[in-house]
Amino acid sequence: MVRVNRRTLLTTAAGASIGATPQLVDAGSRFLGFTKSPAQIYERIDLPTGAQSGDVTATSAVLWARSAQASQLLVRLSSNGRVVRSVRGAWTDERHDFTAKLALTGLAPGREYDATIWFADYGGRRSRPEQLTFRTAPIHPAPQSFVWSADTCGQSWGINAEVGGFTGYRAMHDVRPDFFIHAGDHIYADEVVEEAVLESDGHIWRNTVIEELTRPAQTLRDYRGRYRYVLSDENVRRFHAAVPQVSMWDDHETANNWYPGWVYPDDRYTVERRCDVLARHGRQAWQEYMPIANADLTGRGDDGFASRRIYRKISRGAHLDVFCLDMRSFRDPNTFNNEPEERSLLGRTQADWLIREVSASRATWKCIVADLPLSVIGHDKGGEHYEGTGWYDSYANTDDGAPLGREHELARVLTAFKRNGVENFFFLTADVHYTAAHHYRPERATYGDFDEFWEFVSGPIQASTFGVKPLDQTFGGEIVFAKGNDGVSQSPRLGNQFFGQVEIAASGELTVNLRNIGGQVLWTREFHPS
Repeated sequence: MVRVNRRTLLTTAAGASIGATPQLVDAGSRFLGFTKSPAQIYERIDLPTGAQSGDVTATSAVLWARSAQASQLLVRLSSNGRVVRSVRGAWTDERHDFTAKLALTGLAPGREYDATIWFADYGGRRSRPEQLTFRTAPIHPAPQSFVWSADTCGQSWGINAEVGGFTGYRAMHDVRPDFFIHAGDHIYADEVVEEAVLESDGHIWRNTVIEELTRPAQTLRDYRGRYRYVLSDENVRRFHAAVPQVSMWDDHETANNWYPGWVYPDDRYTVERRCDVLARHGRQAWQEYMPIANADLTGRGDDGFASRRIYRKISRGAHLDVFCLDMRSFRDPNTFNNEPEERSLLGRTQADWLIREVSASRATWKCIVADLPLSVIGHDKGGEHYEGTGWYDSYANTDDGAPLGREHELARVLTAFKRNGVENFFFLTADVHYTAAHHYRPERATYGDFDEFWEFVSGPIQASTFGVKPLDQTFGGEIVFAKGNDGVSQSPRLGNQFFGQVEIAASGELTVNLRNIGGQVLWTREFHPS
């Protein structure tokens, strides 16, 4: 087979057709029970969006690909040059936009796998294979690394061939991570992408544009088209073929700052404004296009996308557990966030789950990935298309005093961590379109019933860079480092885009690097476990 090393930049775009040897074609035809010649077998089905892997643990992974017509997913899994498994996956058709997934279990820990992925239809036609690689997590103390960022295709900065497309994904690939956390805003469903955009320095940004980008997403077709667009970028496909993903969502997978029950006050929405309906379409498209299982990997709970939890734990061996939050699906409505009673971003069930699972974790490090920074003041002043309501989208408000509104929920979680003796936890997030390191210390806080911790922010990977915002002081947050724009919203051409990198040594030391897409380390710090 064609072997693709995850540690080497792929020379063939993951979304392009990769030629197979006759041996591979013959083996594939025998596996499928076909007796046709290779030429007949390659009457072909395209894989227009590449292949991905995701939620990789020590023993499991999810593989994803998309066909161009009704067909069956087939996978050949190899390790160390030997085929270890050949699997018939799901049949897919237009009901799932021709996407298909395969949840693999029983994998060996700490091992690199190569997957050859293709589709075959009832008539015997099959696609040329796609290749991807992934490494399962080690169960014993061993080094590993990952990167995180968010915010793809925001503020009309789409695929511009003149600058090489989404080059931030190439920069992340260059540091050779074991996996990638996309902390939300995979798409900007509420924004229109123009063919030409005037940049702050006078350049003209020229986008490749498809129909679904010419209006805010309001139908399932619109949302699906947005994901296909991002996956049409060569850098994105190449990155996903080599680096497993942990996928989250935030607001722009549906609409800016949405919450359940809201009717979106934007006059560009002529088909549908109810956020509950928009979120249902957005959630289905997100679920279809992310390498995340539709059911848990034991096979239980496969009741469709609607009730599948986004929040989850990804176990990465002795040194790392990753806890992914969902701050959109269960939140209370946005208000001035100054109510004396507790209001919520997580919802009671998810908050209790977080306390329970983090407290029970025996991993050296507990990484909590949030959709939103904890104390950055996210004040919504309204926008071009609707009157602002003056409310807050996150935990923070402008009151530095005792917890109010949603801050009660955060206080309850942090206090439970302290009382349960949780050590070595930290938060990762994005959302605000700049990079920062925040240190939280009870001695600086109005509410101090918690142990000190860090929060690291990085992004965008392909969107406008924004200015650094102040922190609410209820929990004593300090901006140790931050870099954003210089007062003018900047395009990705200027390279002021960001991602974070976490490296864990076999001995347990953890290093955080905040980088720009030129690969430069802007800030770094090493942490020793307690």
